[in-house]
Amino acid sequence: MRACTCALIGILTLGASGAAFAQDSVSNMPSMSATPATPAAKSGQGTGMVKAIDAAAHTVTIQHGPIPAVGWPAMTMTFKAKPATLLEGLKVGETVDFSVTTRGMAADITAIHRH
Repeated sequence: MRACTCALIGILTLGASGAAFAQDSVSNMPSMSATPATPAAKSGQGTGMVKAIDAAAHTVTIQHGPIPAVGWPAMTMTFKAKPATLLEGLKVGETVDFSVTTRGMAADITAIHRH
């Protein structure tokens, strides 16, 4: 009985110290942080055709060519207009040059010029 008690105490002591060591190891590893890093903003210029405008949502959908500065191939995507006044007078079917700022998957149009 005494051998079992001693063994149990030893196991519990090792388990507790192992858990403390594991916790201390994680807290000393800044690269293992629980919060993901915020992606850096990138800016670029593109040319494309306006496919849709949603004035209420302040968005414009543009079918554009490649934008190497932000690493994008040609595609059609929806952008948030910042400021929303960029959409004033814009029409579906127009060809435009635009400036875009990206942060991760979010993309904002910061300037737009009709051809």
